[in-house]
This record gives sequence, C-alpha cells and structure tokens, in this order.
Amino acid sequence: MPGGTMVRRRTAVSIAAAALLAASPALTACGSGPAHPGAAAVVGDQKISIATLQHEVDQVRDAQSRSPQAAQLIGQSGKLPQQTLSMLVQNKVIDKAVSDAGLSVSTAEVQQSHAQALQQFGGDESQFEAALLQQYDIVPSGIDTFLRTNIAVGKLIQSLGFQPGSDNGNAAAIAVISKTAKSLGVDVNPRYGTWDAKKAIVGATNEPWVVTKTATPADPSA
Repeated sequence: MPGGTMVRRRTAVSIAAAALLAASPALTACGSGPAHPGAAAVVGDQKISIATLQHEVDQVRDAQSRSPQAAQLIGQSGKLPQQTLSMLVQNKVIDKAVSDAGLSVSTAEVQQSHAQALQQFGGDESQFEAALLQQYDIVPSGIDTFLRTNIAVGKLIQSLGFQPGSDNGNAAAIAVISKTAKSLGVDVNPRYGTWDAKKAIVGATNEPWVVTKTATPADPSA
C-alpha cells in the first residue's frame, strides 16, 4: 500500500478519515446553502440523503455497542454525526480530485492493502476490524471504501510530489481537495452544520438533528 503501514500509524488515510475530521470544527459563513428536501448534503449533483447519514451513524453505534470497549468508544465519538457527514462528503470530493488527476484504484490494490494491513494483526480479521472501529469509526461493511480512499489519497499526494503521510503532503492534498470541493459545489443542510471550505470539513451544529443512539454497552458475559 502506498505510504507504508496503516491503522497503527496515521498515514495518507488521515486526509480522508482523521486529519480533516480532527481539525477545529469552527463554523464559517461560506459553503452552506439552503436545506435540500431529504438531503444532509449535496456534492455537485450527488445527494447524500438524511437516511444515508442516519444509516451510517446507526451502523457505527451498533458496532460500538457490541464491543467490549463500548462505553469508551461511544464516549469518545460524541461528534459522530458531524464526522460521518464530513467523511461522506470528503469521499465524494476525493473521488473527483483523484479522477481529475488521472488516477484510479483497482480492486486488486484494495485487496492487497487489506492483506498487508492484516499482517499487522497476525492475520486476525476481528482485531483489524476492532482497530478500525476504535480509531476511525469504520465498520466492516465500510472497510473496502476506507482502504480505497486511503490508497487514492496516497496516490494523489505522490502525484503532487510528496511522501504520503508527510505534513507537506497532507497540506497539499487538503488544498487540492478544498479546490475540488469549491469547483463541485458543496451544499450542507444547515441542520447538520456548515461546510468549512478551507478545512474541507462539516462544522458542528448545536442541534442534534441526526439521532445518535444511546447504546447500552454489551455484557461481556452474555
């Protein structure tokens, strides 16, 4: 996989799943328009529905509730709806940026990346899945998308002349992603926050418009 190890060291995937989401969620006045019926956000001509966002949030909460570390995982992901919508928007923008750069990611590359990541966990798929859930709020059904985006961002950084995972590479990728988002047009339903064009994230809203399940930690003895 381009850029070295994954999960235990935040490499190129930080652009897609960590660094942008960890940035300050300060609200800005730009990049957010009127609400679209049934949409949490619209990227170009692609709609991210409220139902899709809710489904993604529910999947993560359900997985967290079944984990032995349920209380910890749920407690440390209080901004899950905001982060999830940011990631859904970013994935679409990244796909466009990578395509515009003449780059692509094959299924074989995703499979190879998966195999390499598993080596870090002695081939134990369950440990790998637990690490992704803990560090990035990724559920098993989202692993291929996660890996594909990781590879894509790594290729984008390399195409810009930087080493994946480097600060300069991350900054360069954020700049390209932000420019692509501006070109596409990102319209976030104000109920879910505001699109911060500079950081390429969805800023927080004070209203819990996305229902966050209050999950009960699983009983390990059950």
